[in-house]
Amino acid sequence: MFKEKVLRLGLEDQFYADSAATSREEIGNEMYPPAKRMLTQKGIPFGHHRARQIVREDYDRYDLLIGMDDWNMRNMARILGEDPDGKFRKMLTYIGLEREVADPWYTGDFAKTYDDLDRSLDALIQKERERA
Repeated sequence: MFKEKVLRLGLEDQFYADSAATSREEIGNEMYPPAKRMLTQKGIPFGHHRARQIVREDYDRYDLLIGMDDWNMRNMARILGEDPDGKFRKMLTYIGLEREVADPWYTGDFAKTYDDLDRSLDALIQKERERA
């Protein structure tokens, strides 16, 4: 979703994004089929993405490390260590919410997850453009 938003705004030369799991359950797996269906319905391409594990080197590689929920945030801290540069963010803080992104794996509500991400990603892009 992020990559498509950046592309549609013509900002692909200003942002680089990657996705990495903070746990090992999904490593090597393709995207969850209901998530693919939601993205297809919204006209968002997704390619042949396979989950990879976040690694310590990612801290130095990226300006921001964003987690969807408290579990992600704890795992990022465990794997990456300290956050001296303040790179860790929880996604919904970009829209002023402290709750977690609705996890469709448990809720089955992909529309809610899409809405959480759609609004948060718009805010993230705007905030980072202002900061640049």
